[in-house]
Amino acid sequence: MKLTVFGATGGIGQEVVRQALDAGHQVTAVVRDPARLSVTGERLEVFRADLSDPAAVRPAVAGRDAVLSGLGARRRADAGVATRLTRTVLDAMEAEGARRLLVVSAAPVGPEPQDAGLLDRGVRGVVSAVLKDIYADLRAMEAELARSATDWTVARPPRLQDKPVSGRYRTVVGGFPSKGRLMGRADVAHAMLAMTGDAGTVKQGVGMAY
Repeated sequence: MKLTVFGATGGIGQEVVRQALDAGHQVTAVVRDPARLSVTGERLEVFRADLSDPAAVRPAVAGRDAVLSGLGARRRADAGVATRLTRTVLDAMEAEGARRLLVVSAAPVGPEPQDAGLLDRGVRGVVSAVLKDIYADLRAMEAELARSATDWTVARPPRLQDKPVSGRYRTVVGGFPSKGRLMGRADVAHAMLAMTGDAGTVKQGVGMAY
């Protein structure tokens, strides 16, 4: 497949690029600073852009089978960037007639598991309060997706950690795995690539965890 990856220098984005190249896909990595992208490969195109202008991004999404995005705030002060940058991606995709889009959100934005215990509910409440600005941004981003003409999927992982890809995780379309508290960035990337061709995840939020 021909894939485009936004946020390609982030923890999840670089994993998407790396795993997609390993799987034999052609990848366009959209970055602001090419020096921050450590992944290399014969099938990799590095596309430099600051995402301030949808017209400048259009060549990066034209003719692609899918677009994957790891865009989002890396700290509380960055709240708002997920919605703003995703809107640029959506405008570029709609202008080019590109359809398939997968983005990263977060578990607290989606529904709480019905069987969640008191500890899980308490932790979720505390985290949601501390990061309320970031989660408000992600909810606004998801609303932008819902209004778009794209075939979107939202990946909603819990607290992230750095560990090698395992492929051993649970996903729930429209919900969240019970007692799921952690997810490796590499496995989030693995799940997103697996969902790229899964029609059952189109226009759905997908909870994921170990």
